[in-house]
Amino acid sequence: MQENKVFKSGFVTIVGRPNVGKSTFLNNVIGQKIAIMSDKPQTTRNKVQGVYTTDDAQMIFIDTPGIHKPKHKLGEFMLKVSKNALREVEAIMFMVNATQKLGAGDKYVMEMLKGTKTPVFLVVNKIDAVHPDELLNIIDSYKAEFEFAEIVPISALQGNNVQQLLDTLKKYLPEGPQYYPADQVTDHPERFIIAELIREKVLHLTRDEVPHSIAVEIEKIAKDENKDLVRINASIIVERDSQKGIVIGKRGALLKEIGTRARKDIETLLGSKVYLELWVKVQKDWRDRASQLRDYGYRDDEY
Repeated sequence: MQENKVFKSGFVTIVGRPNVGKSTFLNNVIGQKIAIMSDKPQTTRNKVQGVYTTDDAQMIFIDTPGIHKPKHKLGEFMLKVSKNALREVEAIMFMVNATQKLGAGDKYVMEMLKGTKTPVFLVVNKIDAVHPDELLNIIDSYKAEFEFAEIVPISALQGNNVQQLLDTLKKYLPEGPQYYPADQVTDHPERFIIAELIREKVLHLTRDEVPHSIAVEIEKIAKDENKDLVRINASIIVERDSQKGIVIGKRGALLKEIGTRARKDIETLLGSKVYLELWVKVQKDWRDRASQLRDYGYRDDEY
């Protein structure tokens, strides 16, 4: 008689300063884009859960907003999301950027972690961008500040050592159930990911204050069964009239480019043709209005 294999499962939170590669890591592990990526800080605003399943384990990764001092209600929401994601998990990945020296932001995160009894992994990302000799000094600087359960250097972009990190994390998981079907890669509805993919394109194509002032509202998703086509209507929300003009661009050129790029990613996500219609709306100072934060998916009561 075949012996039952032990199945392990649990939750792993990824924390760190903005722009250390948390979303890149998550997308690499999951094998498809569920977290948007940009070189601009504070790209991730909400808690994104990615599900990684093998024949003997399931890890649910929680990708959190980069930890920073808040400047508005949206910033306060993002900090709360990150702090709450530290509760009731099996392990915490504290991700740092190998190309940046240990700074005040990293110390702030470690201070937040000091009270936890959960094992904390130091994950040094972007090792492909530094000389191996520098790596030991980087690790030593963090070890002097905090007692880590494990230290794993990786390159999320290249995939170096990512499997070793997953194998090490698995050792910390308890025996448990399979929370999600094996083929499910996120707990977020498609509507959320579609909105994020559109927002990512705006981040890539605009600069200065515009990217941080953007929200995306999906107004309608309808499947046209006869044509194997999904029709999506969405609004890009900005805070000022001047930003609306920037996002639309000369003769609508930038908005068209945002739509073209977003549509390609959404078609990959949905596995069908997509007709995407975008509008730009002004909602003054929406980042400081609690009711509008809720309308655009930043709900306090869920955390």
